Amino acid sequence: MKTFIIAEAGVNHNGDVNTAKKLIDVASEGGADAVKFQTFKTEKLVSKYAEKAAYQKETTDISESQFNMIKKLELDLDMHKQLMQYCKFKHIKFLSTPFDIESANFLVKLGMDIIKIPSGEITNLPYLREIGKFKKNIILSTGMSKLGDIESALNILRGNGTENIIVLHCNTEYPTPMEDVNLRAMLTIKEAFKVEVGYSDHTLGIEVPIAAVAMRAKVIEKHFTLDKNMQGPDHRASLEPHELKAMIRAIRNIERAMGDGVKKPSKSEMKNINVARKSIVASRKIKKDEVFTEDNLTVKRPGHGISPMEWDNILGKQSNRDYLEDELIEI
Repeated sequence: MKTFIIAEAGVNHNGDVNTAKKLIDVASEGGADAVKFQTFKTEKLVSKYAEKAAYQKETTDISESQFNMIKKLELDLDMHKQLMQYCKFKHIKFLSTPFDIESANFLVKLGMDIIKIPSGEITNLPYLREIGKFKKNIILSTGMSKLGDIESALNILRGNGTENIIVLHCNTEYPTPMEDVNLRAMLTIKEAFKVEVGYSDHTLGIEVPIAAVAMRAKVIEKHFTLDKNMQGPDHRASLEPHELKAMIRAIRNIERAMGDGVKKPSKSEMKNINVARKSIVASRKIKKDEVFTEDNLTVKRPGHGISPMEWDNILGKQSNRDYLEDELIEI
């Protein structure tokens, strides 16, 4: 199964629809399956007294509240319609994460068939219950979660009619330190809940999502930007266009390299069998009717003669003709 790669534009459009379209261009040209934005009503998402995350304080005006920061990053109805239409034109799937119930309903009315639940909403019972009723395909991120949190969220979603759920392992620190990735937890989730799994990455670089694909991740999500030096909360921990393209290219190579698991000679290496393997040959001149022994036989390339695995069966037999040194033995 091909890995579903989500290029996470998030709020890296900085509230500008033309920048958002440029991000769609990058995701499409890079080979992503989907480009994802974020849909929210600031008044429904954050109180006016909520503080910024530590990484947001480092990347935005420290005197600005989280409310005011986020308010500037909203996408309105017209922007959503423009971006969805542009994604169709660029042959890439449009996705957006709803951060509140109103936004979730809004996206469903726009025709979204996949709902991405962000890590911060995994303990939001009313939100999960409402999304479960949509009976859509769900991608559930699990940053900051224990197995119990994931179990509760899955029970709520399933209890309200949703069955098709892919769970993403995630660490919600921007950027995520390598020692905190804990990629094996993705497999723990898969085993614990018998679900398809993937990985939402916030590390710097592209190594970890590539490794996740080698561990059978079905979905990869990765933030990207036009320029890491742009103003905004998430740019610094995002990939630039050339990095996104490199990650996707590497993932597709890994998919091809994984194969079907059957151990057999590949088509490309068949031609090398006779070159690299060996056969039983005469180690010196051998006369007709002479008995084959360890003194007059040896093993050398090429490999289109009698296999050295037949060594014990050849010893003690009589030669049916004369052999020169290095000639392949025939029986």
